[in-house]
Amino acid sequence: MILTRALTKRFGARQVLTGLDLTVEPGSVTLMIGANGAGKTTTMRLLAGLAEADSGDVVIAGHDLRTARRAALASLSFLPQAPRFHPRLTTEQVLAFHAQLRGRERTEVPGALERWGLLDSARTPTGKLSGGLRQRLALAIFELADTPVRLLDEPGLSLDPEWRERLQSFLLAEARRGGTVLVATHLLGEWEDRASRCILVEHGRCRGDISPERLRDTFLGVERFPGLPREPFAACG
Repeated sequence: MILTRALTKRFGARQVLTGLDLTVEPGSVTLMIGANGAGKTTTMRLLAGLAEADSGDVVIAGHDLRTARRAALASLSFLPQAPRFHPRLTTEQVLAFHAQLRGRERTEVPGALERWGLLDSARTPTGKLSGGLRQRLALAIFELADTPVRLLDEPGLSLDPEWRERLQSFLLAEARRGGTVLVATHLLGEWEDRASRCILVEHGRCRGDISPERLRDTFLGVERFPGLPREPFAACG
C-alpha cells in the first residue's frame, strides 16, 4: 500500500504540493494524471525518497518513510521519466550491477535481457542505445527489483505501442499477484478498462477519481484539466 497524508512541498516561492492525500491499494494499477506542474513528478520523487516533504506523512508497504526509511525504500522500485546510465557501460553490465544491488542472482540477467528485447544490445554501451532501448533497459532493472510497491513516472513515452502493451501486461500481472502499482501518465486512452483507478491531481492536491471506463472520453482534454467534467469524480483516499 501507498499512503500519504497532508503532503506539502515548496520549491523556493512556488508551492507545488498543498496537502496531498493519497491511498493506493495492493492488487491494483492506479493511474495519476494531471496537467504539467500539477505535482505528479514531485509526488513520485517524495514517495521514492528522492526528495523530502516539507510536511505530511508517507507510508510505503506499512513503513513510515521518515521513521523507517530503509524498510520503506527496500519495499519499492521507481522508474523515473528519463533514466540515466553510465554511457560507457554495456547494457548487460548495467543490468548485472543493479541486479547485484537488489540481491538478485547474476543468472537472472539473461532472462531479463530476453524478456525486454535486449539480447541483441547486451554488449552495446548504453550511450549508444536509442531512447526506446534505454527505457527497456530501465524496465528490465525495474522488473528485477521484485518489490511489493512499484512507482512509474511516464513510463511509456519512449516506447512503441508493442512495448507499451508489454509494459501494461507486466504491471497488470504484478497487481494480480498483490503488488501496488502507481503510474503517472498522459497516455490515458491506452489504459481504458485496464487500470483499477485513475486519480486526478490539480494544484498540488488529489482532486478525485476519473472512471477507468471512460478514459478515452477525457483523453482529448488531458492538457486542460480545469475544464474536465466534474460528475465522474469521487473523493480520493
